[in-house]
Amino acid sequence: MARPPLRAISCDPHCSVEVEHWAEQPSRGRGAEERSINEQGEAGLSIGELSRRTGVPSATLRTWEARYGAPAPLRREGRHRRYAERDVALVEEILRRRDAGLGLAAAFRLTTNSEDAPEPSVFAGLRRRHPGLRPQVLRKPTLLALTRAMEDECCARAQQPVLFASFQRERFYRASAARWQELARTARAVVVFADFARPSARGVVPLEVPVPADAPMRREWALVCDAPDHPAALTGWEVPAEGGIADSQRRFETVWTIDPAAVRDASRIAARLADRYAPGQAGELEQHLAGSPGPASRDVVRAEGLFDRMLGYLESARPG
Repeated sequence: MARPPLRAISCDPHCSVEVEHWAEQPSRGRGAEERSINEQGEAGLSIGELSRRTGVPSATLRTWEARYGAPAPLRREGRHRRYAERDVALVEEILRRRDAGLGLAAAFRLTTNSEDAPEPSVFAGLRRRHPGLRPQVLRKPTLLALTRAMEDECCARAQQPVLFASFQRERFYRASAARWQELARTARAVVVFADFARPSARGVVPLEVPVPADAPMRREWALVCDAPDHPAALTGWEVPAEGGIADSQRRFETVWTIDPAAVRDASRIAARLADRYAPGQAGELEQHLAGSPGPASRDVVRAEGLFDRMLGYLESARPG
């Protein structure tokens, strides 16, 4: 039996009209196809939780799904909706565009059709856009050594890079602040993320961007060096641990790349996160990141594969 037309009557500010009739339409946009649990197993937010996180009523989220195809939930047994963290980011980006003066339809079109659609973190964005990157679980000492090596190479060889780094905690950044001041001397722009109380003043380098307590990026370790002659990106998501563990035993599911296109994706994701958490402070980052670099050479691909193997052996050889 055909379903009757849906009718939406709402004064909700997130809706584009107060009274409107339409027939139920197929989903469109980035969430066009109904996802299965196997396709996106991390989704676990109910529609009520998504509503609480974003401030958008549940009824409006259902209306958006029917009319615009987003946010598109997974369907568990019993047809209960479940959403992923990136759906939170998508809704927040739509609201940001609405606050900037766009109509609802335009806000959806720009958000769901863009390759630069909002991501909850650099790690999540790289995993989604570059599924060929092979994750490895590394302990903090290994990850720190790899990060320091990349910083040294960037400082010694990269020409006017755009740099991003996620430190999780402000105290971790303060311990490395002198090092980052030195990195900033020859960089086009430097942005650091942590649990800062407030963003640094516009024009201050490095730009300090506060990350909300419930943001996925608060669990992330990241370094992005976007430079035409020396691109590199590394990011790790901290694996939750049961009970207290030593700092040296903290583990991160990590991906890294020197593919210029993947590094540019990482830097654009970080730039958008900076704009989200410190609006108006990031200056001309988008201009610095305009254009698309060429694909990685075969030598780069081979080097990444070899280093992945070396890193795996080194980590497995560590005691403990």
